[in-house]
Amino acid sequence: MARFTAFRFTVDPTPGQEVLLRRHAGASRFGYNQCLRLVKDALDAKARGGVVKVPWTGFDLINAFNAWKRSGDAGRVMVAAGDGSVSVVATGLVWRGEVSQQVFEEAAVDLGRALAAFTGSKAGARAGRRVGFPRFKSKRRVPPGFRIRCKTSTAGRPGIRVGDDGPRSVTLPGIGVLVVREDTRRLRRMLSKGRARVLSATVAYRAGRWSVVLTCEAADLHEAHQHTQAGSAGTEGRGWVGMDRGLSALVVAARADGREVLRIDDSPRPARAGMARQRRLARSLSRKQPGSANRRDTAARLAGHHAYVRAVRARFLHQVSNQLVKTHDRLALETLNVTGMLQNHRLAAAIADAAWAELARQVTYKQAWRGGRVVLVDRWYPSTKTCSACRTVASVVPLGQRVFTCNACGYQADRDHNAAVNLAVWAEQHHAQTRDPHAGGPVTNARRGEGTGPRTRAGETGPHDAGTTPTPPGVRRGRPRRALSHDPEGLRDRP
Repeated sequence: MARFTAFRFTVDPTPGQEVLLRRHAGASRFGYNQCLRLVKDALDAKARGGVVKVPWTGFDLINAFNAWKRSGDAGRVMVAAGDGSVSVVATGLVWRGEVSQQVFEEAAVDLGRALAAFTGSKAGARAGRRVGFPRFKSKRRVPPGFRIRCKTSTAGRPGIRVGDDGPRSVTLPGIGVLVVREDTRRLRRMLSKGRARVLSATVAYRAGRWSVVLTCEAADLHEAHQHTQAGSAGTEGRGWVGMDRGLSALVVAARADGREVLRIDDSPRPARAGMARQRRLARSLSRKQPGSANRRDTAARLAGHHAYVRAVRARFLHQVSNQLVKTHDRLALETLNVTGMLQNHRLAAAIADAAWAELARQVTYKQAWRGGRVVLVDRWYPSTKTCSACRTVASVVPLGQRVFTCNACGYQADRDHNAAVNLAVWAEQHHAQTRDPHAGGPVTNARRGEGTGPRTRAGETGPHDAGTTPTPPGVRRGRPRRALSHDPEGLRDRP
């Protein structure tokens, strides 16, 4: 079974390479807007009664754009002959050879996905908030970025390569060798052993920095890092663990027997911690003259602050999710209506800062990588109002009441702990134990579904490969973790 993962590297381009990157980003935006123009023109012609095929999928949009870029509509010149006659010669898009053609194709694919999302949302087949018709991309509104697929030449050489010009280098077609700040050793080892292959590269400019994200298809984690019936190394027993997310305590995890296995009270709350600086920068930005250099500099500092907040939050959530999935093979999460909860303006800032949905997303895909299970408890299950001792449901439990007290049996417990135990009990009652995925036979879990699934084209991981080395019990690897108050990406002091 293949898994999909991504590696993000910060790019340190030369001035000439930055010109190329911005040129490709502009070409991607141009291709997207032109494809959207072709769609709108076809819709208008169809509305007037004409028989016109509207390009709607990525494949159709690529063909429509390729036909347009070679036609006279994309570019033409007037040529004067010696006898005084003048003729019009179609040149097409004259600068199309200055960028990689994949940039145009991927822009058309993006528009095809946007149109599919619009159609699905309009028909009610797409979950989530309503999606409108795609809009044109503005140079001022949309940050620069583009995507390139990894094509393999006839000689078997991939277009996107890692480590060609040193351990901190990434080669992209049409751009060349880019120097990155992070070491690519882990990805290079996976590629050299055939355990991964690069699918695409996404280049983006955010908060004054260029970054490249390599999307890869990788082999499954080694068995030593997957949950088995006997329990993998570091797994604390078996059974379901309820995971309650809150504001006073970000995560409280407990088993059905009432044993609390994890509590995280010291959440960094990066947005709240940096709110004073954010307000100061926002007020300074509002006083600057639009279009001035001072306004651009202040906007860059404000964007850098937001990037720092995101980096601190993401790093902390990855630490929490890694700890959860490494030590527990079955997790039960409550189904939260985060969008509705954000309507409470007294708690909206704290809820957004906690990033509950992002934590659930990370736990879900990381648990799938390890062969574990994640279930979402019924949204209307009263986990907060139910007594975990006698199962009596209270009529109401005020939000400010931090200690749950059962009026029927007198049981008292922390509000979040009681909810976590109830989540684990619900999972125990509604989901049977899963058989060992390595014992053979059909398996039903969050990662494979029924059956073993297709095999990946990448080879299996080894127990001593980079990033998969098992840690002996009781041994702490590497340097001690540093406090989250430091700058994880060097963004705090950027202008």
